[in-house]
Amino acid sequence: MNQRKPFPPQRASPSPEMPHLVSEPEGISRKLKRSLLRFRKFLYLGVVIIILFIAFLIYDAVQSPTQHLTQSDIDKAVGRTLEKRPLAPSLSSQAYQKIEPSLVSIEVQFTQKDGKDETGVGSGFVVSEDGTIMTCLHVVNKSSAIKVIFADGFETTATIKDRQWSNDIALLRPDVVPADLVPAVLAGSRSLKTGDEVYAVGSPFGIEKSLTAGVVSGLKRSFQSPEAGMLLSNLIQFDAAVNPGNSGGPLMNRAGEVVGIVTAILNPTDQRVFIGIGFATTIENAANRGGPPPV
Repeated sequence: MNQRKPFPPQRASPSPEMPHLVSEPEGISRKLKRSLLRFRKFLYLGVVIIILFIAFLIYDAVQSPTQHLTQSDIDKAVGRTLEKRPLAPSLSSQAYQKIEPSLVSIEVQFTQKDGKDETGVGSGFVVSEDGTIMTCLHVVNKSSAIKVIFADGFETTATIKDRQWSNDIALLRPDVVPADLVPAVLAGSRSLKTGDEVYAVGSPFGIEKSLTAGVVSGLKRSFQSPEAGMLLSNLIQFDAAVNPGNSGGPLMNRAGEVVGIVTAILNPTDQRVFIGIGFATTIENAANRGGPPPV
């Protein structure tokens, strides 16, 4: 008789194995290996840092010692540079050198209606070898006394030689004419263009021989001058900084030639200070009243 077998056939259960017992020395060895694997990357990083540090020490040792510059070293270096590249004078400096011997500072005294004396300052320049000085009429017109100070410091009194009301121009005759006068070189303004460089020299607030630079802002301007008390025309508009005391001073081109006479500043407020617009009477306007004709 056949014995019936279970379907599906069943496998015999494996006999349980005994766990492998690890000895104490072997456990310690495994822990050490795990620790070494864990910190291996830190060890590599430390080795790299040590190598770089040693390389830096070697590089620093073979370099030459740092040299400390002394004042003598600096002076020699600057001297060599100046010898190789001498600096040419600027155009403004050359223009000033040309006009400087012709400059005149003007001090005036006024007598007020209440009998009190008041002083004022202005500027001018020599236009002929006989000592004739050109300035603005409003600077000297109502004065009771006029003193002129030439470029070399010589001082003398002066009187009004001629007046040109329409252009706010006056010619002064000094009572004593110093020797070796250098008249200014006059030039016509016909060659001027908007944007050309110009230089103004005078005594703003009594500070003598002050030069400022700017450009021509416009030509053939008209302006109602509060100082002159009239409408002035054919004016040069410029932006070189001028202030009270500049009136009567020269306006020059790049060649140091006088192309105009500083006559007014525009300020819509009651402050008599420069805000960016100045006016000068052209030399052509004054050509028939003294000095050589403009070129």
